[in-house]
Amino acid sequence: MSQRSSSALATVFLLLFSTSYAAPMPTPAAPIIGAKSYLVVDSTTGHEIASLNADAPLAPASLTKIMTTYVVFSALRQGQITLEEEVTVSEKAWRTEGSRMFIEVGTRVTVKELLLGMIVQSGNDASVALAEHIAGSESVFAEMMNQHAATIGMHSSHFGNATGLPAENHVTTARDLATLARALIEKFPDYYQWHAVKEYTYNNIKQSNRNSLLWRDDSVDGLKTGHTEDAGYCLVASARRDGMRIISVVLGTSSTKARADGSQALINYGFRFFETRLLFKAGEEISNARIWKSANEFSRLGVLEDLYITVRRGSYDELESNLDIPAIVLAPIAAGQPVAELNISLDGESLLNTPLRALDDNPAGSLWQRTRDGVSLWFE
Repeated sequence: MSQRSSSALATVFLLLFSTSYAAPMPTPAAPIIGAKSYLVVDSTTGHEIASLNADAPLAPASLTKIMTTYVVFSALRQGQITLEEEVTVSEKAWRTEGSRMFIEVGTRVTVKELLLGMIVQSGNDASVALAEHIAGSESVFAEMMNQHAATIGMHSSHFGNATGLPAENHVTTARDLATLARALIEKFPDYYQWHAVKEYTYNNIKQSNRNSLLWRDDSVDGLKTGHTEDAGYCLVASARRDGMRIISVVLGTSSTKARADGSQALINYGFRFFETRLLFKAGEEISNARIWKSANEFSRLGVLEDLYITVRRGSYDELESNLDIPAIVLAPIAAGQPVAELNISLDGESLLNTPLRALDDNPAGSLWQRTRDGVSLWFE
């Protein structure tokens, strides 16, 4: 049983809609691009801005290396390896076909050099060398990739190698790749910056990053291109403008130009017609709730992490909020405990549903307080 608190609703309403009203801008359909699949999301909220066949399982080609990079970054964060330690290049790594950073068999190359060779130069040889160094073999490393993928919610992906070279049941989806890109950017911001490097030289061979949007659009700072005959031309791109970050995943286009033009069109569409706003700060009191039989009559309610929302540009002032609080909440209440449910909607469509949590401990009251409230509850 629950009730809607009018005082709490008023509090939330004032906090949300203290700005002046502006008529929302009409939102056109997303641009048509020649891709088998695509997805555009806000990186902070995960809000889907535009999509086409986003859950279709497809070959990812070298977009696989985003997952390889994620596993390597995780090993670095956990202290299993360091950037400075050296990797001995195996014959298998040296012989790996496709794009290369041109490492030589038997040489010793640092983890950082191999990462740059994989991220900037898309080196398959670098990918295999890193996989073997961390897991002992590429096949075991692929198992690690799948374990990490499951952990972060990539439910439709399966990786068979560290490079993206064609392999049986080596597939992912645009949605899973967006999930991966969001996780990589959020968890490893210091390492992520290498995805914006435009050129890298190893063994006196300079190679340019294949992500041409790094030259075209100053707001783009990653992530990765891919291409095989089966996968077509693919690109996961990320751009940040005025504090808003958008991730675009484009799979299965016909050329390098098509993937770049399509990605740019989708990124521009996202920034032009959508915006991401901070709703409430972590620890900010949004409302309060009556706590029966407690030491303190009321508990402050809020969120424990900054709460953002993505909406059509110009529609923020039209948002509506509903706050549901149980009719009776009994002490004790622990800080962080969910107490109420906040729903934000637009034009009758729910956009966000999140619990409001107690911001402080509220222990059981004295014998008198408990007895008094017990009597009062008889009449509720």
